[in-house]
Amino acid sequence: MLHRPPHLGSTDMSIRNLVLPLLLTLAACTACSAKPVPGASPDSVVPVDPTSLQGYHWKLQSATDATGKRIAALFVRPDRPVQLDFSQNHLTIGQLCNARGANYHIEQGQLVLGPMLSTQMACLQAGLGGLDQAVVQRLKSRPSISIDREGAMPQLQLATADGDMLQFTGQPTAERRYGGPGQVEFLEVAAQDVPCDTGASGDTRCLSVRDRHYDAHGLKSGEPGPWHVMASGIEGYTHEPGMRNVLRVKRFDTSEGPVYVLDMVVESEKVATP
Repeated sequence: MLHRPPHLGSTDMSIRNLVLPLLLTLAACTACSAKPVPGASPDSVVPVDPTSLQGYHWKLQSATDATGKRIAALFVRPDRPVQLDFSQNHLTIGQLCNARGANYHIEQGQLVLGPMLSTQMACLQAGLGGLDQAVVQRLKSRPSISIDREGAMPQLQLATADGDMLQFTGQPTAERRYGGPGQVEFLEVAAQDVPCDTGASGDTRCLSVRDRHYDAHGLKSGEPGPWHVMASGIEGYTHEPGMRNVLRVKRFDTSEGPVYVLDMVVESEKVATP
């Protein structure tokens, strides 16, 4: 059973996003050759090693069983496809009911996972509990793994011994797109947006934000910074009026100015409107 750290916010999103990274540990990794993707050009299929998996958010696009039938249990939330994120030594599985992760390595073209770690939250939405089980069952079955780089976006395929085929599309991470790890910052977003101060006419609205600070243990420290208008917005974040959020973001300094990318939601609170 996982315990919620005392500094976390009150929402399930806070628990899901903050607890899992603390649980992941390091493991050895072996690079091996992958089985080819059926129908792909042999030259486009590359041996799979951890470096070829990193730098992308792998989003599930299709899944069929041995008869070619779509595996509906893997698409409970079509707008939030199952996502795999690989680092050198561990895999994080997102967009489930519970955040999950495991050490991994590649052995003779197969994805091999260590013990699965997970948050422990009730899955109230219909089908979510089954989604977790359906995904984990297939990932832990030592599926063959291959990557096809022939198209505009790389394709990752997992094939189980039972004949299931899971196809993922790789979307570049912010680190890959902006050429670096970025600077981690915490921003509190006010519940209500405000008029932009960019001089633009009309009813243009912007986020009102202020800096927040946390120590190495994830505990709040210092005083929040002053409120200010953020005209550029935060990539990956959609503001819901009336919701106050504390976000962990990554700031990438580009030639056109800083770009802020959402990393995780730390706190979320519904605020009554005046």
